[in-house]
Amino acid sequence: MIQEKNFWLTTAEMPQIAARPLPERVDVAILGGGFTGLSAARTLAKLGVKVAVLEAQTLGWGASSRNGGMVLTGLKLGATDLLTRYGKEATQRMFATSLEAISTVEQIIGEEKIDCNFSRSGHLEVANKRGHFESFQRSAEIMARELGHKVRVIPPDELSAEIGSKIYYGGLVDELSVGVNPARYVAGLGSAAIRAGAEIYEQTRVDRIEAAASNGSTGWKIETSRGALWAHDVLVATSGYTGGATPALRRRIIPIGSYIIVTEVLPEALAGEISPRNRMIYNSLYYTHYYRLTPDRRVLFGGRAAFFPENENTIRKSQAILRGDMIKIFPQLRDTNVEYVWGGTLDFAFDMMPHVGKMDGLYYSVGYAGHGVAMATLLGQKMAEYIASGVSAKNESPFAEIPFHGAPLGLYRRKPWFLPLAGLWFRFLDLIS
Repeated sequence: MIQEKNFWLTTAEMPQIAARPLPERVDVAILGGGFTGLSAARTLAKLGVKVAVLEAQTLGWGASSRNGGMVLTGLKLGATDLLTRYGKEATQRMFATSLEAISTVEQIIGEEKIDCNFSRSGHLEVANKRGHFESFQRSAEIMARELGHKVRVIPPDELSAEIGSKIYYGGLVDELSVGVNPARYVAGLGSAAIRAGAEIYEQTRVDRIEAAASNGSTGWKIETSRGALWAHDVLVATSGYTGGATPALRRRIIPIGSYIIVTEVLPEALAGEISPRNRMIYNSLYYTHYYRLTPDRRVLFGGRAAFFPENENTIRKSQAILRGDMIKIFPQLRDTNVEYVWGGTLDFAFDMMPHVGKMDGLYYSVGYAGHGVAMATLLGQKMAEYIASGVSAKNESPFAEIPFHGAPLGLYRRKPWFLPLAGLWFRFLDLIS
């Protein structure tokens, strides 16, 4: 029987957070109890700042526990696209930030003794077409020359050492990428924030934020489902779940659904055949698939089976679609049972880039586009440092310097009505690429 449940959460123990009244005032209120918010809360608390994390559901409930646990180098856009759009200097800073983000995750895991199966197993991108493989070769050359970063091109006749599928035209390996159990990681990050002195309030939905002075200080009155509080500063860390309390930010974020199935535990020999080097694997399509082995030898297989955020209908339909796709790639899994299926919501900006800064007086860090495990951790930490010091993010982060536009002509205000069109567009790009 297939359980409509997040597999990762069955392996993790979340911190038990007692319900208590909201404080009357804090130095910083953080909206969202995922990687960004908890990383920021941990840093702020260590700096002696009184901080409250306001989470509409429970700690780590959103994408932070629902993702594939892939901690990847780089960004959603490849090096060639970044260089074309932003130039060499900015691209070098952006790519270096992605590497710093992975190191930051590793450092926090070590400092806080978080048991989350951190493993530098590397990632493998597989080419769905011959033309894609040719672009891998060009990309490897560009990354080595312009970014000083070495990746390895895997020709078709050597690909069997990396993946037990015969449908691809080659691959690209980056040894620096990492695998983690994201639920255990976000649980550990939450515990670390609490130990540092941060206060976390679950089941606390933020409904409205308005400018308000208190005792002669400028700040914000925050109305929630559990009452109101005042904060000198606010950090919005809601990613794909950004809502009506921050409408200007919501208009710049596209919530895209991503879905995952997880199989039963595989025999050791079959697991070794599927992924001989235990890589984090994804394909070269816009309408992507990503897959890996879990630490207990299950296949985790995910992708954009539906562009809409998760609900009962999309989860059930996605299970059938993803299982069919998995078997096309790995026919040897035809008789393997799927035991778990779930969905989550990613946050894409219209330019597919991360963005940090200040909007309408509120700090924010959003737009990870599927690269959020490490980047959210680092940018949450950086935003905390900016808030505590009063330094502008533009002085430090390459993602604060790039334009953060919404939809053309203001055509998107509340619901992302265009998601079906986006899905068709990406399928068209895959057809012609």
